Amino acid sequence: MTDSHAEGRCGWCGTDPLYVAYHDQEWGVPELDPRALWEKLVLDGFQAGLAWITILRKREGMRDAFDGFDPEIVARYDEADIQRLLGDARIIRSRAKINAAIKGAQIWLQMREDGEDFSAWLWSFVGGQPIQNDWTNYRQAPTQTAESVAMAKALKARGFNFCGPVIVYAFMQAVGMVNDHQTTCFRHGQVRAMAGHG
Repeated sequence: MTDSHAEGRCGWCGTDPLYVAYHDQEWGVPELDPRALWEKLVLDGFQAGLAWITILRKREGMRDAFDGFDPEIVARYDEADIQRLLGDARIIRSRAKINAAIKGAQIWLQMREDGEDFSAWLWSFVGGQPIQNDWTNYRQAPTQTAESVAMAKALKARGFNFCGPVIVYAFMQAVGMVNDHQTTCFRHGQVRAMAGHG
């Protein structure tokens, strides 16, 4: 059975075991941890112009290269670290994206210092609760929404980069701010239940 629809999954994940596992275990699960949300935002930024499977294949190497995406460490990266990263084949070697990750870590720390909860701030764009959609086919889901436009604008105003409305919507789908599993997918109901909407 190679047809993902026949298996009751969203059609986008195909048959790649890594992609299927990501779909089955992670995608759409409400993420509330501020550090994990920042890591996902960084990875989505690195994805700009590339396929998500490329990032998934590099994710472990990137976590290692970026010190487990610990904002405290990444925020202190200097030119030597940037050169180290640019020479690391395990990551997407883009100076602009590396710089964006470092700057993002600094902003994340500043927000925490100012008593702002990164998670609560991001979740406020969906009213603190996942938006539940009912697409019969994943292709019906939009590439951006009013919420993702507002979040992208707010992130950019803070100084984050690589976070346009389309990247931000993909981020929102992945971290469970919206449930965009198609209704025929076995995860649609499971993810909905995680939000407390049984």
